[in-house]
Amino acid sequence: MLPIDLTGKRALVAGVSDDGGFGFAIAKSLAEAGATICLGSWPPALGIFTKLLERGKMEDSMRLADGRKLEFERVYPLDAAFDVLADAPADVRANKRYKDVGDFSIQGMANRMRADFGDSCLDVVVHSLANAPEVKSPLVDTSRQGYLSAISVSAYSNVSLVRHLAPLMRAGGSFLSLSYMASERVIPGYGGGMSSAKAALEADTRTLAFEAGRRWGLRVNAISAGPWASRAASAIGFIDMMIKYTAENSPLPHPIDATDVGGTAAFLSSSLGKAVTGSVVYVDNGYHAMGMAVDAGVKG
Repeated sequence: MLPIDLTGKRALVAGVSDDGGFGFAIAKSLAEAGATICLGSWPPALGIFTKLLERGKMEDSMRLADGRKLEFERVYPLDAAFDVLADAPADVRANKRYKDVGDFSIQGMANRMRADFGDSCLDVVVHSLANAPEVKSPLVDTSRQGYLSAISVSAYSNVSLVRHLAPLMRAGGSFLSLSYMASERVIPGYGGGMSSAKAALEADTRTLAFEAGRRWGLRVNAISAGPWASRAASAIGFIDMMIKYTAENSPLPHPIDATDVGGTAAFLSSSLGKAVTGSVVYVDNGYHAMGMAVDAGVKG
């Protein structure tokens, strides 16, 4: 037996505000492998998310494969658009969903983790963050502000996470982000600069792997996952069609499951993946390998 064992490891999954996305699935897989889990959650959604947890409204989702219940050591407020609190405009800091949560910046989250657990306290960081205010707009119609916002939250935030959290990482630590095929192929309708953000995220993965490897001895990878009907992805407006099309045109002709991504994340975060860095790992049933659509007359 060659188990994935993360016993004694602590993971931070940044970008979890519900139980429907890849970030939550990754948190479950890491916990099933033995890791303890902290979350970074967007302040406007944090209140609802924590109330659902407190009231037991997510009991089914929180059940692990071995019968244990998923527990979170901490749930930190995190708005990854801001490296430090001073970067947040006054109207954001005064907003009712922000003003009482404390420092919600990336640096603020790092400071809280250090205060809660000490200087060398972290083994795995998962970037499950993406946002594009104009995602339904074609790229050519996307405003400069919309484009830069997509890049800021969906790509640059990963650079910032590495910079601010690497000093808290223990030897052998791992950073992981989530990408999508739109980084390298045209996905009509996936707009607002998100395709550009995913391309930047993958390019940064390679450079960060070199820099974090040489400076701190840490690994940096990305998973390019097939489409999944999370609440965030549903904002695109045609996610069901994306899932159906991908399944029909993949070597393995069925949709992926979030647990597929969770399992790959656990492997990449473990000692079994200790020689894997700077990689974009496809978890899409092989869809990325296809060069043409499969029509009704083509058989494998």
